[in-house]
Amino acid sequence: MTNATPGWYPDTETPGRLRWWDGRQWTNDFTPLPPAPTVTTAPPPAAPGAARPWFSRVPMWGRIVAGLVLLVALWLLAPFVAMVALVVLVTGIVSLARNTPTWLRFRSRSSAAIWTVAAVVAFAVAGGITGATSPKHATPVAQAVPAAAASPTPSPTPTASATPFADDQAALAAFAGQPGTVADASATTDKTALSVLENLAVKGRAPKTGYDRAQFGQRWLDVDRNGCDTRNDILGRDLKDAVRSGTCRLTGGTLADPYTGRSIAFVRGQGTSELVQIDHVVALSDAWQKGAQQLTADQRASFANDPLNLLAVDRAANAQKSDGDAATWLPAQKSYRCTYVAAQIAVKATYGLWVTEAERDAMKGVLEACPDQLVPTSAFAAPAPAPVVEPEPVVAPVVAPEPAPAQPQPAPAEPAPAPPAEDAYYANCDAVRAAGKAPLYRDQPGYRSKLDRDNDGVACE
Repeated sequence: MTNATPGWYPDTETPGRLRWWDGRQWTNDFTPLPPAPTVTTAPPPAAPGAARPWFSRVPMWGRIVAGLVLLVALWLLAPFVAMVALVVLVTGIVSLARNTPTWLRFRSRSSAAIWTVAAVVAFAVAGGITGATSPKHATPVAQAVPAAAASPTPSPTPTASATPFADDQAALAAFAGQPGTVADASATTDKTALSVLENLAVKGRAPKTGYDRAQFGQRWLDVDRNGCDTRNDILGRDLKDAVRSGTCRLTGGTLADPYTGRSIAFVRGQGTSELVQIDHVVALSDAWQKGAQQLTADQRASFANDPLNLLAVDRAANAQKSDGDAATWLPAQKSYRCTYVAAQIAVKATYGLWVTEAERDAMKGVLEACPDQLVPTSAFAAPAPAPVVEPEPVVAPVVAPEPAPAQPQPAPAEPAPAPPAEDAYYANCDAVRAAGKAPLYRDQPGYRSKLDRDNDGVACE
């Protein structure tokens, strides 16, 4: 600073005029008058206007671009940022705890505290970004989707497993009973789901008391006696590009999951077999509470192994469905809901099960979009009985009776001979009348022309 006294001094910015110095700083007072007497000590030059910070001179679009670049850099370098933040955090804690300088040379305890807090925030943000971009527990399902998308017809190679999936290691068990259903094939053949639904009984849900999976027989029996267990039968039916080991055992393939619409690669082995599960369209627990308790053991085993009631599906969707009915769960893929509900209706009609009121209403709601949806028919159902044809009434032909033999006509009776004419004489008509013979005709005894005055053949009229 200078110790110049207040007064008028030449303006260093604009020659030819004077500017007032108040002893501390230049003012905005100017004068065109001749300069005041010269002083020995000159004040400092007028300071230009205060310069704005550099970031205030950056346009808005530049700030936005810089922010995006910073975010991208933080996203890409999140692991490195987290590591640096962790080092600063530990160093700051040590500096605060010991109150001694560290290699970072914090200027004071307050600066060490500020850097420590900033390191905590940076570590939390960078760690969150790292966890989001590189999850530690990537599910096998997520890995299967790109593999299926990369090739439209994948042929997965089976991998060996020391502890295979529980359903894979179950020994084949033949079905000792006789497959059977409650209704025959006529209950579903060529019928719409709506018409079959109208014939299902509507009742409340019965208690689950006594339910156990064993009530429906051993898992995956060979009910149809084709030498393969039911699980492999359904995998062979529902997988595309199926890979087999032997006649029955499915070791690979691709499932177009009907519940979600996703493509899932099936590879037999631990951690992969269970990605594709066999779902009971009508869950066993739901069936138990809606009439299956009254079924025979053979009918329940048929129910649990009937292809009509089984689908290969995604594990997560099967777990989400659990034992729910149509009132509590429907497939996420809406285009499959009509087929799904029609299958449930067919199963319940075939095995004599009922529906709850809420379940029936939910099924009707789905079928409003597909009123002509037909129901499938169980292969275990007995054939529909042949229709009873009522015999047509036999109309006896009208046979004209043979004419009776002509009876001989009796010979005409000969007229009895006329009695001999009596000789009668009447003097006049009065005598005829007195004898009760009037009138007399020409051929009668006693007739005389004399008595027939008008000669008409009748006398004594």
